[in-house]
Amino acid sequence: MRKLGLIAGGGSLPVELADHCEAAGRAFAVMRLRGFAEPSLARYPGVEVGIGEFGKAFKALRAEGCEVVCFAGDVKRPDFGALMPDARGLLIMPSLIKAARQGDDALLRRVLDEFEKEGFEIEGAHEVVGEMTLPRGRLGKFYPRDEHMADIDKALLVAREIGRLDVGQGAVVCNGLVLAVEAQEGTDAMLRRVAELPQAIRGSAERPRGVLAKAPKPIQETKVDLPTIGVATIQRAARAGLAGVVGEAGGLLVVDRKAVMACADDLGLFVLGVDPREQP
Repeated sequence: MRKLGLIAGGGSLPVELADHCEAAGRAFAVMRLRGFAEPSLARYPGVEVGIGEFGKAFKALRAEGCEVVCFAGDVKRPDFGALMPDARGLLIMPSLIKAARQGDDALLRRVLDEFEKEGFEIEGAHEVVGEMTLPRGRLGKFYPRDEHMADIDKALLVAREIGRLDVGQGAVVCNGLVLAVEAQEGTDAMLRRVAELPQAIRGSAERPRGVLAKAPKPIQETKVDLPTIGVATIQRAARAGLAGVVGEAGGLLVVDRKAVMACADDLGLFVLGVDPREQP
């Protein structure tokens, strides 16, 4: 198996990928993005690189003998004026700024293009770790009740529509009312906003109501930016009084699946995967 270069942003996904590669005996090196990557990743071979240090990253990946790269973890859109790119980064920067004006997905595709021009193949996180995406059907012991189905349909419809507009990947609906849509703040911040809404329009721990839906954008590069849930997502959904989480089967990454299942079962939430071809 070809050696993997893991381009690591924030959160637990890059850590899970590195741990998986180590356990599976796959050779890999980690390019830790400065200001984003978890400190624990420093124990693995690799280097720390800043956003915009393309030359340093390419040189390190070749020195490590990496043939494929995987982008994983959270990376907030940078302030281009505050970046300190290296010489290679300076050459690329104008095209990155131009792509950023077209949306996050255009920016991601431009970054991928540069790595592919250098001869690196892109591998998705779900390809590094098999069975990492949400399966069809329930994940855990709880299943949505009839009263939840209309919210599931509408939340998926809204999530897909804002994805079509390159706005975000998630939406929360309760009793047919759209409580929130995800934009640049991310899912966690969106769920915190929902938890602060009046209980008259949302659920509670005693009477959970409403659904979080996440769906990939139709135009997005699925090898880099599939929507993701983890234990923290389930915990915040519960604090917001939601009854469950739904996503497209094969189109939603589940970080630490066993822990997510255990958390959802403990908190009484359903996690459901639906056929991506299914139209609400």
